[in-house]
Amino acid sequence: MHPWVVTPGRGAQGQARVDRDRARWDNSFVDREIRITAEPIDGARCRFVVSEPLLDGVRRFATAEEAAGSPLAVALFGIAGVREVVVSGGTVTVTKEGPAPWAATGKQVGAAIRSTLASGVPPVAAAAPSAGSGGDEALYSRVADLFEAEINPAVARHGGFVELIDVQDAIVMLRMGGGCQGCGMADVTLRQGIETALRRRVPEIAGVVDITDHSAGTNPYVAASKK
Repeated sequence: MHPWVVTPGRGAQGQARVDRDRARWDNSFVDREIRITAEPIDGARCRFVVSEPLLDGVRRFATAEEAAGSPLAVALFGIAGVREVVVSGGTVTVTKEGPAPWAATGKQVGAAIRSTLASGVPPVAAAAPSAGSGGDEALYSRVADLFEAEINPAVARHGGFVELIDVQDAIVMLRMGGGCQGCGMADVTLRQGIETALRRRVPEIAGVVDITDHSAGTNPYVAASKK
C-alpha cells in the first residue's frame, strides 16, 4: 500500500483563549510534512506508521465509548468495521471486522489521521487515572518497550511478530502473527521465550495470555472448526 502524505494546517490564530497543549501541538507541526505508511498485518489488522509522534506512551481503545476525548480514536471508530485502536508513539494499529480490504479501509484511516492532525488538537488524550489502573498503565509502557527492543527482534528472525494488546490486572495479553500464528512451536515460544523474558525484565507481571486465533495461521496446528 502506498504511503499517504499528510500536511496538517496551522492552528487558529488570534483566539482569545488558546489551550496551552493545543498551542504547543499546533506549533510542533507548522510547515512540517507528515507521512503515514500502512503496513497490513493480516486481513483484520493494519499498522499505520506516522512520521511524527501522536502520543507519549501507549493507549488502547476497545470501544467507541473509551475513545471519548481522543479525537483520533473517535474518528477511527467512525469508520465502518473498526473495533480496536492502539496508539503507541507514532504508530496506530487498527483492527477491523468485515470483508472490506485494507486498500479501501486504509484510505479512510489515512484521512482520519490527516484531518485530526490538521485540526491542531492533540490527537490522543493521556489516559485518565482510575483506581487500580495506574499500575497497569505503567506495566503496559514497560512491556511495550521490551517487545520493541528485545522480543520482536528475536521472533522476527523466525518470520514472526508479537503484538501487545493490553495489560489488565498485571496480566499481559498478546497476539502472535506471521510465522508464529498457527506454528506448532507457538506455545514453546510463548512460555519459554516471551514469558521468561517478561518475568525476568518486568517481574511485576502476574501472567501472560495469548489471544491469537492460531487456527487462522498459514499452517495451523489448531484446525478451524467447521460450521
